[in-house]
Parts: sequence; C-alpha cells; structure tokens
Amino acid sequence: MLTLFATHGFFGLDVEATGDLEVDAHHTVEDLGICLGGALSKALGERKGIRRYGHAVVPMDEARATVTLDLSNRPFLVYNVPPLSSRVGQFETELIPEFFRAFCQHGGITLHIQVPYGNNTHHILEAIFKALGRALDEATRLDERRQGIPSSKGSL
Repeated sequence: MLTLFATHGFFGLDVEATGDLEVDAHHTVEDLGICLGGALSKALGERKGIRRYGHAVVPMDEARATVTLDLSNRPFLVYNVPPLSSRVGQFETELIPEFFRAFCQHGGITLHIQVPYGNNTHHILEAIFKALGRALDEATRLDERRQGIPSSKGSL
C-alpha cells in the first residue's frame, strides 16, 4: 500500500523496518506512520509556497475513496470507512487507522478519508492509499503565486 501511495503521489520512498512482529504488527505499523509523517514534515520545512490543500477521488473496481487534506500543522484524522475484513493476507486491517493517526500527528496533517462504498477490503485500501498519494502531491506542489506561508495568519 505504501508503494501505491508513493507511485501515485510521485514520492521517492524506501522503507526498511524491523519490529516486534513476533508479537504483532501494531508498533511497527504505528512507527512507520510516525516516521513517514516526520519525514514529510521535515521535507516541508516552514511550508512556504506550497498549495497546502489537496483532494483526490479514486475508484478501484467497486470501491471509491475520497481523501481531502490540509497541511496545516493541526493534526486531525477523520476516518469514515465501511467495515473491513479483519485481514488482507497477513496484515491486520484494524492497524490502518493507527497508521493514519500517527502519520497525521507527526506530519501536521488534517486528513479526511471517506469511503462511501466498497465491498472488497483490498480494493478499499488500494483506493485510499492511491487517493492519499494524489492528494498529498497536490498539497505539496509549489504555487508560483505564493511567496510565503499559505495562511492569512502568516504561520502554520
């Protein structure tokens, strides 16, 4: 799923992770969200000149995901997704919101994930991660009309 995120967001991403997988994947998945969010925040710096907001709608067969985000430095997650199968392969799907929560907290992102319909858990997750990549690509683009921080207050 991170490969889908990186591909559709045009981000370079290499992940090497170890964890206590013999117990479960919870801490490893949460730590990935923390690291990815922190890396994004560091890459954005003061967030000068970026568009700040991003939005994408992605269909994946019978599923559709909408991701809307604000790189506001005010972390918040809205996660409205239909019930998922408990696993996709060996991965526990209850860890998905944990990943996004950590990503938002450490990336300074307000993130709204909406999946109005979908039956296949794999398709739902694919649509979410592709939409996240596309929305983040939009939000991180430089806007040549903007010189400073994209806020009427002058800070994010």
